[in-house]
Amino acid sequence: MDFDWLVALFAERGIAYTLLLYAFVIAVGVMIGKVKIFGVSLGITFVLFVGIFVGHFGFNANQELMYFIREFGLILFIYSIGLQVGPGFFASFKKGGMHQNLMAAGVVFLGVGVTITLYYIFAGRIPMPMFVGILSGAVTNTPGLGTAQEALHQSFDAGQITEIPEIALGYAVAYPLGVVGVILSFILIRAIFKINLNKENDKIKELSAPTDGTQLMTIRINSHAIHGKTLVEIRKLIGRKFVISRLYHDKGYSVPKGDTILYNGDIVLIVATESDAGAVKALMGEVIEFDWKESEEKMISRRIVITREGINGKTLGSLRLRALNVNCTRIIRSGFDLFASEDLVLQVGDRVVVVGSPESIKRIEEVLGNTLKRLDEPHLITLFVGIFLGIIFGSIPFYIPGMPMPVKLGLAGGPLVVAILLGRFGFKLKLITYTTQSANLLLREIGITLFLASVGITAGDQFVETVIYGDGLIWVGCGVLITMIPVLIVGIFGKKVMKMNYFSLIGLLSGSMTNPPALAYANSIADNDAPAVSYSTVYPLTMFLRVIMAQILILAFV
Repeated sequence: MDFDWLVALFAERGIAYTLLLYAFVIAVGVMIGKVKIFGVSLGITFVLFVGIFVGHFGFNANQELMYFIREFGLILFIYSIGLQVGPGFFASFKKGGMHQNLMAAGVVFLGVGVTITLYYIFAGRIPMPMFVGILSGAVTNTPGLGTAQEALHQSFDAGQITEIPEIALGYAVAYPLGVVGVILSFILIRAIFKINLNKENDKIKELSAPTDGTQLMTIRINSHAIHGKTLVEIRKLIGRKFVISRLYHDKGYSVPKGDTILYNGDIVLIVATESDAGAVKALMGEVIEFDWKESEEKMISRRIVITREGINGKTLGSLRLRALNVNCTRIIRSGFDLFASEDLVLQVGDRVVVVGSPESIKRIEEVLGNTLKRLDEPHLITLFVGIFLGIIFGSIPFYIPGMPMPVKLGLAGGPLVVAILLGRFGFKLKLITYTTQSANLLLREIGITLFLASVGITAGDQFVETVIYGDGLIWVGCGVLITMIPVLIVGIFGKKVMKMNYFSLIGLLSGSMTNPPALAYANSIADNDAPAVSYSTVYPLTMFLRVIMAQILILAFV
């Protein structure tokens, strides 16, 4: 049988060959990644090592093409994360984001401190530019490597150095163990504190609730100040955010409206914001136990999904749902309970919790849509508009006093920031930002596997030779120290002193190391979005600091 066509396929190394190479690396990497060693699997991170393996044996592709695939994959991965956590990002930042960003900054500066210490320990044997390459690989930060290379070119043009060292080799050597080192640190922290993942997963439901979350309570009215007043008058008098979902009066149940009069002895089911719940209880009466099951004969509670695009961007008050004899008690968005205030802006994909008669609920379904099939339709405009804006934003130079050249967020930081903003404010641009969980996960997995395959294939060519001969093993050792020391110090501090949830902590550490594979591992063991939320909370600041510090180290020590 003639196999000349197969020989030609590998000899020409064209587009078909490149696609074949990536398909093989990703398929085998994902397959091996499912194997558990001591109960732990590295998941899709194994794509990186399969890439190194095939790269070592000379299977390579056009460098510019692989660079494009790598960066596009990274953009897809980061953008999908930002779009998913965007709706809850700002609420999370208010609740603990400042502390998380300070801890992430601590990881960055500890890594820089370890790098400088190692530089002086080796007394010039390893030049600082190479250490910056090792640092970038140890923290898996490609933009930092790129800006360091730009700084080296500027120093070369200015005559400060006579040749440009190949710091990308230090990056390639340190990168694989940079990925593994972070994951090993996660496992060590889990072992040190004997963490039970199921218990941590149960706790995260409480810890992840935003400050404007809701609280449900049954109150018997007992206040001379509100006795005999309408609900509208009571709201103005109390001045707090609350909704009365159901009313029990004179042995009858009803859905109260604005002109409904409340009397002492009435029993009401109230939904209030967490911050207002205490005041509402104190001003209205006493909390009691009451069985509302009998009320379900006349009124029911339903979660209705907003699927009509015309609702996107409108406020809850503008829909005038009370005119349809229903009360809206809360909105569920990306796993967060939001209070159903009149000025809350609705988005496609929101789940609206309403109470009313079966007939009223049906009318509300017609208004809001509740056609789940519509949510399966992809919104490609949002995806590519977001990537377009993200690349532009990431390319904007930020000038810092004392720095000879500007810094940029790059192809990772820019799309992430834009995705977060679109996830929260995209409705203002009439963009539908909702994507199903499966669609978002598919984009994420495709993006990260393309990125890992590209890095592995590129590093595999000189990886073994560099590690075995010369100072390669020293580079690897330095990279492991730069990776693990900051993560373990801040990780132990976060768990022991800050009492952080394990999933939030490893998401924070993944973001502080700008490490997508570590985040992928964190997501694989978490049954929640806590790692992704923490990752996105600290990632923008961390990326900015990583880029700046890489340039500062070059300019300060060259």
